[in-house]
Formats: sequence, C-alpha cells, structure tokens
Amino acid sequence: MISIIMPAHNAEAHIQTAIDSVLAQSLRDFELLVLDDCSTDQTLKRIQAYSDPRIRLYVLANNLGAAETRNYGIRQAKGRYIAFLDSDDCWKPEKLALQLAFMREHKVALSYTAYDVMSPDGKHITGHVNVPESVTYRYLLRNTIIGCLTVMIDTKQTGLVQMPAFKGAEDTATWLSILKTGHIAKGLTVPLAVYRKGNVSLSSNKFQMAQHIWQVYRKSQHMSVFIALTHFPFYLWNGLVKHLRTGGSVKLMK
Repeated sequence: MISIIMPAHNAEAHIQTAIDSVLAQSLRDFELLVLDDCSTDQTLKRIQAYSDPRIRLYVLANNLGAAETRNYGIRQAKGRYIAFLDSDDCWKPEKLALQLAFMREHKVALSYTAYDVMSPDGKHITGHVNVPESVTYRYLLRNTIIGCLTVMIDTKQTGLVQMPAFKGAEDTATWLSILKTGHIAKGLTVPLAVYRKGNVSLSSNKFQMAQHIWQVYRKSQHMSVFIALTHFPFYLWNGLVKHLRTGGSVKLMK
C-alpha cells in the first residue's frame, strides 16, 4: 500500500483540488493522511467534507511547520511506500500506478517524476520540469531537480524516513541523506504531477532558497565551507535555469 502525506495550513483555496487528484488515481490501494497544521481558515471544513475511508485526518494541536508535520504523518503511515503531495499541488490520474510499477521493476528506494508547473490560479501550464533518468548524491548536491510532489520512497529499503527540523529545503536534505547511503534515485521522465507556482519574485524566493541549500550543505551534510563552495555555484546556475524554464523571468536592476 502507498501512504500519501499531505500537510495543510490555511489551504482552503486549493486543498480540494489536491485531494480530488488523489481520489482520481487509477491505482486504488492507498491511504491519504491529511494533516491540518493549525489552520485558521476553512481548511478543516474542506477536508471534513470528504467521506472516503482512505482519507485519514489528523488535526495537530500545535503548529509544527512543513517538515515536522510530514514527519508526524510518516510515523502514522501504514504503507510500505511513502509519497508526498502538498495541499496546493495535484497529481495526474496515472501517477501512483505508473510510479509504483516503475519502482517494483527497478527495485529502487527512491523515485521521482517530471512535472508541469501551473500558474497561481491553476488556469495555465506555464512550464515543465524535465528530469534525468537517474540522480546520484553528487548530482543532487548541484541540481535540486527532485520535486517533493513527485517522490515515492520504499521504506523497506530506507527504513523510517524523517525530515530534518530546520526550515527550508528539508525535502532536498532528506533525499540527500537517502542517496548518501549508496542508493541511486530513478526517475520517470513523463510529467505525472503539477506544481502550483507561487506569487513570489525571483529575487526574494531564490535568495531564501539559496540560504536554505547552504544550510543543507553545512548542517545536514556537514560540509566544510570549502567543499560547500565547490557545489554552490552549480546549484545557483541550475536553479536559475529551472526558474526560467518554468515560466519565471529575471528583472535586471538599473
């Protein structure tokens, strides 16, 4: 069985689209763990409108943030395979079926897929993220190409997976920790998920993410400043290229 982890915080605008995309999966053997992280809007009401027994709702007493909320969900999961979907993104109907078959065929611990990028209102596809057929530890250090919404993990191979508690890029830190043990991630090059692009500027969003990745290098992967600097320029370049390919733009300062 596949356990799907969906954290939600003030997600009333899009969570029904996310849940509906899970319920529309051609593969039916899954559980969806929706974790309300102290929402103050109508998120909880939107979730409670569903009666499908595969949906398991958890209402958290304290605001934990994305990483700890996912960790709580993972600890409650009953499935061998773990997948992730944020409350503002969605999947294509064949995502779980194709990815599970792929993982079983290739016997991989971690898999991912290509994905489309949609506008904040969800009305337009603004870009597409292509992915390589495989990703090693070294590759991921320099190119954070694996989208959390596309990942599936075989916990029989990895054991219990828990994301680091620091804020930002905790998903990339998790994939790195898995690959560092010797696993090679494998990818489906067909887009099976759709990521909702936020209304944030390149300057603010990319600067924050760069700070988070530096934190991953230093605190999660325990790199020296020198070693981190051998990877960081490649990350910056690949991040800019991905931004432009998914409908972003660069505003040059005068």
